[in-house]
Amino acid sequence: MSMQGPKTREYFQRASKVMPYGVNSNFRYWGDEDTLVVKGGKGAYVWDMDGKRYIDYRLGFGPIILGHGYDAVVERVKETIGNGTVFAWTTPLEIEVAERLTRMTGNDKVRLTNTGSEATMHALRIARAYTNREKFIKFEGCYHGQVDYFMYSTASANSRMLGSRRSPISAATTSGIPLGINQYVLNLPFNDFERLEETIATKWHDIAAVIVEPVLGNAAGIFPVPGYLEKMRELTEKYGIVLIFDEVKTGFRLANGGAQEYFGIKADLATYAKAMGNGFPVAAIAGKEEVMMTIQPGAMAHGGTYSGNGVAVAAAAATLQTLEEEPVIETINKRGQRLMDGIDGILNDAGIPHVVTGAPAMFSLFMGSEEMPTDFRGYLEGDGDLYEAISMELIARGVQPDSDGREPWFLCYALSEEDVDYTLNAFEESVKAAKA
Repeated sequence: MSMQGPKTREYFQRASKVMPYGVNSNFRYWGDEDTLVVKGGKGAYVWDMDGKRYIDYRLGFGPIILGHGYDAVVERVKETIGNGTVFAWTTPLEIEVAERLTRMTGNDKVRLTNTGSEATMHALRIARAYTNREKFIKFEGCYHGQVDYFMYSTASANSRMLGSRRSPISAATTSGIPLGINQYVLNLPFNDFERLEETIATKWHDIAAVIVEPVLGNAAGIFPVPGYLEKMRELTEKYGIVLIFDEVKTGFRLANGGAQEYFGIKADLATYAKAMGNGFPVAAIAGKEEVMMTIQPGAMAHGGTYSGNGVAVAAAAATLQTLEEEPVIETINKRGQRLMDGIDGILNDAGIPHVVTGAPAMFSLFMGSEEMPTDFRGYLEGDGDLYEAISMELIARGVQPDSDGREPWFLCYALSEEDVDYTLNAFEESVKAAKA
């Protein structure tokens, strides 16, 4: 049965005539029958073109931390755009955002940009310039944006593309990447101490950076095992390698200070986007002063016409202020924990082996086993078909997580206790329907 009502289908067909597959990002295409066109959103809800309301747990893949159309953010943007948006000079609002970001995250210096992909791309360049080395380590299942260097063994890969654990393959996730780029990429299984130590000890002289999602935001929110991030920090310090925390998803979501605060570990560089602007396109590279000051005019390039533009920084200023002044994270964690516990209980009652993965602000479900996966290879052993079947039943009932369990459920400040109750009731019904 199609997810599309008549009006939604009409708009999708119009879109398909002028955009490849009717979307502006491949991740939004669910097939010709199930790709939605959304009229708008408010708070924790979105509506399709037929007026059907959904409780939104996708939240634009994580940016909406406060709620759709959050008044304080909208008003700050409206106030700002009448005064112009791009000046080719620094503005007071950029300074305010940089001050808030460094205060909240504990980083020394920050440069603003527009998207997570831009932030990670620049962070890798900074690391290479700082160390005068070229290769870098990333981890299987981690996604660091639409940059050729990072599009290897991402969450879109499958187990056959990864090779053996002792000798992982850096497998390109997409056509169109020059073959020579993979010589710079060292992909390792996440949470594997032995592979990490061995690789760094033997190849450190070529390695500029280790980049990691501290929580696998594109692989069911898998957590680092105790001591793993600490070992990563120890090894990178020992061998003069730049440690980059990709906090595009965890930043301002796990805690106001992101994963660095949550795990108590200081990276050399960190990248932010998504929740930083509550859905507006804004991002940042931040880090230790010594490393960030590698960005020397005339020596190491960082730029962007729209970096620090008025719309982006107004949204970021209002979002970060709300995060600092209101109990956003505490509220989200309370409701997220209720969802995690409730879903766990429903699946236990249904006799379905599972594990609830991640943190209350971004969690997922691993079906088919009661053993917590510790890396992307382990996640791929789960029952993705059952997860999808339950998710599609949920969506039919007006509750919208992603149908792919690799993408976590995201929560926003606007989600109410009543929304949690409705979700859990719908989840129980969906499990029964999927089993049947």
